[in-house]
This record gives sequence, C-alpha cells and structure tokens, in this order.
Amino acid sequence: MVLDRLGILTDEVYPDNFAKSLDWIKEQGLKHIEVRVVDGVNIANMSDEQVAAVRAQIDARGLSVSAIASPLYKCALDPSRPVASGDVFGQAEESAEAHHEKLKRVIAIAKALGTTNIRIFSFWREKEPERYFGEIVEHLKKAAAIAEREGILLLQENEPACNGGFAEEVGRIVRAVGSPAMKALWDPGNEAYGGRPAFPEGYGFIKDVLAHVHIKDAYVLPDGSSRCVPVGSGNVPFIAQLQALRDDGYEGLFTIETHYKPEGGSKEAGSRMTLDAFRVLVREAFPSN
Repeated sequence: MVLDRLGILTDEVYPDNFAKSLDWIKEQGLKHIEVRVVDGVNIANMSDEQVAAVRAQIDARGLSVSAIASPLYKCALDPSRPVASGDVFGQAEESAEAHHEKLKRVIAIAKALGTTNIRIFSFWREKEPERYFGEIVEHLKKAAAIAEREGILLLQENEPACNGGFAEEVGRIVRAVGSPAMKALWDPGNEAYGGRPAFPEGYGFIKDVLAHVHIKDAYVLPDGSSRCVPVGSGNVPFIAQLQALRDDGYEGLFTIETHYKPEGGSKEAGSRMTLDAFRVLVREAFPSN
C-alpha cells in the first residue's frame, strides 16, 4: 500500500518547531520522515550532540528517518560563471570541493539518524548545462565513489534551478555516473513547476533509475510564473502516476514536500491539505486496496 510508505519532510509542517512537527506526524499515522531543517538549523550543519538529540526525539515517537534532505551540490561549478540559484535552507554558498567534504559529514549524520539515503542536487543551473555535462558527471562520480564506500545511496532530485533540472537531465546524469550509489529522486511537482509535463513524459525519462518519490503539485500561471498547490489541484496527473509506479514495480517510499502555504494560513495547514488530498487520490487510484 502506498499510504503505508508515506512520510513527510518535518519542516513542511512547523518550520521552527521540530518536536511539534514530530507530534503532528505521529498523530497523522505516518511512519517515516525526511530531515532537512531542525528548529531553524540545517541538519548538515549540526554537531554530533545536536544530531543525537534529534535522533532521541525521533525514536521517542516511534518514527524512522527515510532520508537526509540535504542541500549538497546546490552550488556553482565555477563561481566566475553566471548561474541560477534557489533555496538552500540555511546553507552558505560554497565550492564544489567544499561540498565533497561536506558529503562526508552528511554521511556521518545520516548513519547517526539510521538512514542510508541522502538527497543531493546537480549544481546551480548553467546558461548552457549541456556544455558542462562532462564536468557535472565527473564531480558526481566522485561523490558516488565516496557514497559507495560508505554504503550510502545518493538520491539526485530534479530541481529546475539545477543542471539536473528536469527528469530527462537527471536520468541522463545518473546513467552517466553509472554507480549503484546514485539513483534518481523523482519530484513530479518540480517538473510541473518548471513548466514541463510530469507524466507520462517526465516519468518516462527517469523510471528506470528511480529510487525515491517526493509528493508535490504545481501549475504554471498565464504570466509564466509557477505556484505550488495541494496535490490533485495542479498539473500533475497523480492517479495515473501512482498507477504507473505500481505497474512498474516501484516499492520505495513517498515523502510529502508540499511547499504549499494557503493564503493567510500556515505551512501546517498546507501540509494537512496535501496529506488529506493525497489519501483521497490513493484511494481513487487503487479502489480495491
């Protein structure tokens, strides 16, 4: 059952109150979480003592960590070139080499929190990403080699602000890296947010290298800007997407990362709306379950 494999990013509920987020998550009957920011601090920047305290809070509620939602490789390949940028959740801009070193620290944090999965990216988007494809792949091969030695799986997410901005690009990068320590994290909402069709087109580019799924929905406004919305009310055809994942044998986890906050409301309200809507979509996709 999909709902048995559903979790959420904790700071999508109460961004500045980790304990309150965990209580909410337990109340909703969810079993796993992804950790990105805890009480305003990026998990990648925490000390051993802070990480141990985070683990104790998680264990006390009977939850598990599915992945570290790190900002790794959200940086410029070459700071002298103009590139895009995006959310870094408290992470300072650093060099690619600094991110390789930070990967080692995030691996230690992941192990301390009981997970072998780390979300990564593919460097801030160049004006001509194709021109630097070889450079991107070489850096990510280095990251994968570090992860493989440590028994860690790197999950590269499609993020429009990065060179692997869309499923087609992420799929190509992951195949070029060619390591069992790197797979794709499929976020159909990010694909829609970037103005491309998530299903079946985007999914088709990524399904053979897929290891994790984020749940988000979005639509593009007439002026070309994009907006995140509760699942089922945007451009992602979630029922067909969920059925395809089942038919293709996907047995991994799903994590809500709604990025939606209703006007005048809270992130908790946006997450609740998304969770409720997703449960309805799952029942519609699989009425016999």
